[in-house]
Amino acid sequence: MNKTILITAALLGLTSVAFGAFGAHGLKALITVEAQQTFETGVRYQMYHALLLLFVGSTAAIGQRLQKRIFYCTVFGLLFFSGSIYGLATNSLTGFDFKHIAFITPIGGLLLILAWSFMFVNFLKMNSKNK
Repeated sequence: MNKTILITAALLGLTSVAFGAFGAHGLKALITVEAQQTFETGVRYQMYHALLLLFVGSTAAIGQRLQKRIFYCTVFGLLFFSGSIYGLATNSLTGFDFKHIAFITPIGGLLLILAWSFMFVNFLKMNSKNK
């Protein structure tokens, strides 16, 4: 599972940088400044969570079962959160109205919060030998 987490983290980081460059340069003339800022929010959260998965996949402080739970919450959270933000920011460029699925953005945010919460509770439960 660690290899999967680390590969996913690297892929999320790579695509975050690519999406950031695309948003800053490729979309600049096509969408409003407000939409560009919205797009950037999706990119930023994707990068934050790529770094989270790099940590989760490389630490012994989190057990395999919990790593898997954090991994799935993070991946699906990013798909819903950042994915819907990318869609909403570029809504004027597509034939699909992403406003119809905007309700998944907070679901994605909740999944990301859950991932961090699982890690937080795990660290609280660590005994003094593991510090």
